[in-house]
Amino acid sequence: MQKPGSEKKKYFVVRERAVPEVLLKVVEAKKLLDSGKVDTVQDAAERTGISRSSFYKYKDDIFPFHEETRGKTITFIIQMDDEPGLLSVVLQTIARFHGNILTIHQSIPINGIATLTLSVDILPGEGDAEAMVETIEQSEGIHYLKILGRE
Repeated sequence: MQKPGSEKKKYFVVRERAVPEVLLKVVEAKKLLDSGKVDTVQDAAERTGISRSSFYKYKDDIFPFHEETRGKTITFIIQMDDEPGLLSVVLQTIARFHGNILTIHQSIPINGIATLTLSVDILPGEGDAEAMVETIEQSEGIHYLKILGRE
């Protein structure tokens, strides 16, 4: 038995031409607020030609669909020196190339060498996976980097 008010949510993908104008204006108002071009919901509503009540009614129910929401997922293994700060250098490099770490596993170091396995998602147009891997490989303390898979 479902709890009252906990109906199952359904989602639809529709072309922009099929979306009522008020919903498109809500999306536009949300962009204005997110970008800082306006300070208040009242300002956003006035600039887009909708009422505040329309904004509040639909703001949580519509958002743009980005075709390129999925990027490349790369899984790789690194053998590296067990030195303080070296893992941080690797993670900072991934962040610099707009990588999003999906999984990370570091083994217990043996003879001063640690093995790190990472899965990293890189959004299209955001980062350069090849340059990221090359930069990590060239970092001091990195012995070995092998790409295990690409999706």
